[in-house]
Amino acid sequence: MIKEDLTTIYARSFRENWSLPALTDYGDQGSTVTYGDMARRIARLHIFFESQGVREGDKIALCGRNTATWVTVFIATVTYGAVIVPVLQDFNPQDAQHIINHSEATLLFASQSVFEDIDFDELPAVLSLDNRRVLAERADDKNQPSKVLKNLTRKLKSRYRDGFGKKDVNYAVRDKNAVAVLNYTSGTTGFSKGVMLTHNNIAGNVVFGINSRLHYQGSRVLSFLPLAHAYGCAFDMLTPLAVGSHVTLFGRLPSPKLLLKAFQEVRPNLIVTVPLILEKIYKNQIVPMITKQTMRWALAIPLLDKAIYSKIRSRLVEAFGGAFEEVIVGGAPLNKEVEEFLHRIRFPFTVGYGMTECGPLISYTPWRQFVPQSCGRTLPGIMQSKILSDDEEHTAGEICVKGENVMKGYFKNPDATAAVLDEDGWLHTGDMGVRSPDGTLFIKGRYKTMILSATGQNIYPEEIESKLNNMPYVSESLVVERGKGLSAIVYPDYEQMDRDKLTIHDMDPIMENVRQDLNKIVAPYERIEHIQLIPNEFEKTPKRSIKRYLYR
Repeated sequence: MIKEDLTTIYARSFRENWSLPALTDYGDQGSTVTYGDMARRIARLHIFFESQGVREGDKIALCGRNTATWVTVFIATVTYGAVIVPVLQDFNPQDAQHIINHSEATLLFASQSVFEDIDFDELPAVLSLDNRRVLAERADDKNQPSKVLKNLTRKLKSRYRDGFGKKDVNYAVRDKNAVAVLNYTSGTTGFSKGVMLTHNNIAGNVVFGINSRLHYQGSRVLSFLPLAHAYGCAFDMLTPLAVGSHVTLFGRLPSPKLLLKAFQEVRPNLIVTVPLILEKIYKNQIVPMITKQTMRWALAIPLLDKAIYSKIRSRLVEAFGGAFEEVIVGGAPLNKEVEEFLHRIRFPFTVGYGMTECGPLISYTPWRQFVPQSCGRTLPGIMQSKILSDDEEHTAGEICVKGENVMKGYFKNPDATAAVLDEDGWLHTGDMGVRSPDGTLFIKGRYKTMILSATGQNIYPEEIESKLNNMPYVSESLVVERGKGLSAIVYPDYEQMDRDKLTIHDMDPIMENVRQDLNKIVAPYERIEHIQLIPNEFEKTPKRSIKRYLYR
């Protein structure tokens, strides 16, 4: 068990960082709230929860974009002893409705746009994240939420007659095995499962972040990953707020163009991102520069190549705000070509590994110690790992993990829990990989997507796709088994086609050249026999993973 208590961590942080800025909604500098302001708002919400009869362990659902109000509701729920149910706003209305119903939520905090598509008949109340309004409530409730909200300021003053101050920030210590967060995965099967993360699971992630100094008092954070997902939640919100960082919440669709502008304005000290952002910047800004004929000549000259790479590195660092210590990439594998280039220019990045079921962190290594093509070292003292293989260094097997961060199980789903958590507490991740003696993990692909060739070779389509996605006019791809061979489904890069004045009718010979070039750089048993173009983007989960099962 982690020694630190989760609620105590935040009570201490609010007191110690009382006057420091805590949260700002990007684009609205007047929205900044201090840690003291946030603690006061949490106190108001605790009074509101009491009035609604919310008990320890009750579920409170939360659905909307990243805002200071969203964060406040999350922290208020956890410190009250209730269970927060964050719902990704990108879920379709049917999935969101299912999660709210399945979780047995007693209250819902939602943005107006989400509320319009939700059937709230089973909920006592729905409150707006956009303003201090009640969107729906039961008319016969004697403690109607709308009436309580109008009197909250008076109730707060009545309870804290000397004014709410540092001395009043004290949260009850909770059972470390009690569920704090019920986080629903989108999954690759299309069916969401409610991951029960305990106070100890969350504390395991937060304490590791604190001890690793990922964030520190006064550091700046640009939070653009969805906070309803475990990755952004742990390292763009929970860890920063535990140490006194200033979190700027980017509540818009995080396109590279908008993000680069925000990086310049916020100048974050740590950047937590998914591969897609780095890969788009590399493909759209760096590749056109380094593939020019004159640049290729220059890069072939010793010493001159180092000077050019140094200049590219400086420009890239400045593009991300120029103040960060490292970029942590997670959520999906980083394209190998992109990783190799970033490593070559000594860009300060590292790749971590995790899953919702671990809240999320399993492995991480600071960038100076990062081993290329790995996903970091299993968290020392917190997590253990093993490979289900006779030779875990050289022969891929399923990655299994055990430790402080491993979930309690899936909510109301013992069969699914038993399928991944064995009797000894090992979580079977479904990822295939190898492991070095120091615990560094190297992922090959998903167990469910692995293809067994006619010659008995294990084929990991993700590795082929990584190479294919770097080919001209390829935006995204999936490698699938068709008959006895492999085919690739490709969504073309329409932006590049438009720049080069090409239409879809020009693509057949181009894709045949792409196929031939790809087959020169993959193993013989990985060669592609056919490329099929599709007109629309692949359907994806809210985490932006392709729903592979739809294309088999």
